[in-house]
Amino acid sequence: MTTLRCISPIDGSVYAERDTLSPDQARAAADRARAAQAEWAARPLTERIRLVLAGVAAVGAMNDEIVPELAHMMGRPVRYGGEFGGFNERAAYMAEIAESALADIAVGEDATFKRYIRRVPHGVVFVVAPWNYPYMTAINTVAPALIAGNTVVLKHATQTLLVGERMARAFHSAGVPEDVFQNVFLDHDTTSALIADRAFDFVNFTGSVGGGAAMERAAAGTFTGVGTELGGKDPGYVMDDADLDAAVDTLVDAAMYNAGQCCCGIERIYVHESLYDAFVEKAVALVKGYKLGNPLDPDTTIGPMANTRFAAEVRAQIAEAVADGAVAHIPTFAEDDGGAYLTPQILTNVTHDMRVMRDESFGPVVGIMKVSSDDEAIALMNDSDYGLTASLWTADVDRAARVGDRVETGTVFMNRADYLDPGLCWTGCKNTGRGGGLSVIGYQNLTRPKSYHLKKVTK
Repeated sequence: MTTLRCISPIDGSVYAERDTLSPDQARAAADRARAAQAEWAARPLTERIRLVLAGVAAVGAMNDEIVPELAHMMGRPVRYGGEFGGFNERAAYMAEIAESALADIAVGEDATFKRYIRRVPHGVVFVVAPWNYPYMTAINTVAPALIAGNTVVLKHATQTLLVGERMARAFHSAGVPEDVFQNVFLDHDTTSALIADRAFDFVNFTGSVGGGAAMERAAAGTFTGVGTELGGKDPGYVMDDADLDAAVDTLVDAAMYNAGQCCCGIERIYVHESLYDAFVEKAVALVKGYKLGNPLDPDTTIGPMANTRFAAEVRAQIAEAVADGAVAHIPTFAEDDGGAYLTPQILTNVTHDMRVMRDESFGPVVGIMKVSSDDEAIALMNDSDYGLTASLWTADVDRAARVGDRVETGTVFMNRADYLDPGLCWTGCKNTGRGGGLSVIGYQNLTRPKSYHLKKVTK
């Protein structure tokens, strides 16, 4: 047994701790989920939807407690009000489309045959959720998996140790059976052993590339499906006809919000040479106006990074870039303590030889490069091991679509960034992972097709 400890980035204290399950206890939990699945799937779809939405509402009722709790666990300022808006939006949309998304596909019927394809649940879905948006990322899979008739076992990140407990408590209070939705605390070895032993029928993992690789290794040879959303290095491209002020406001916010700890945060920006100087000037002025501080202070606009080791990696990338000729535009804030509290930074004179433009930073730093054409910007955007989103800024929808067609990414944004629309598939390419969540496709990934070929006569 291992003790998991959430270290608060506010002051380095232990905010919460929980003991992991033993291998036998973990297997028993998975077995309970499997035993409960058939009865859950047999309930009418409308009932499953009603119970899931009631669970979501119960989470919403806890929001006044959740917001400061998140600040303590991962550093997001309380002024931003938590995640319930997106949490509720995503669950509500998946509930709204469930009947049509899960409906049988009629292939044909006559006097002799009836043929159709049915979407049936995988069985037990294992969800491994990250700390950076711990409620929204979890609900992406939890809600549609339950609605589709799966049972769910949730393992949350140590940094947000209390989130899974809260979600399970809320859903149970709303009437979702305890064995249908379980929160578990597991160490890495037990997690891998359960996957390798086919305790689950589908695994959904959001986290690091290394973590995703470990999930796939554990599942190798089991034929268990694994969906992954991993690292990102999302680009923004500001074209010569862009709305400059809107581009600066949105892209800088997308780079710095949540201390840069966003799956689809902007980590590199390419600006047409005609707008470059003005873009940099406005971006620098915007970031200099941020207030770094304790996330429990309502005046704080950027809090600490979730962990000192995350901040150390960002500092290392910045220092290496500056040593290689990059220009850092933001003087060190007085509140920067050399630990989790980190000055947000804008870098220019950067190149793709620098790690800050290649490796995932996942922190409040962005490099800005000047480009002279769409072709140059596309080549730079594609010069990455990752592909989650790309944010294109132009007044021309057709131009955005043409450029977007050539960018290796999961989502193309025009004149917006860092947003997850539940009607669209949340997906990526390259080292960002495979599979897709939300939308109709999310239901397809959380179920399997089962074909029915029914012959009515034998003569």
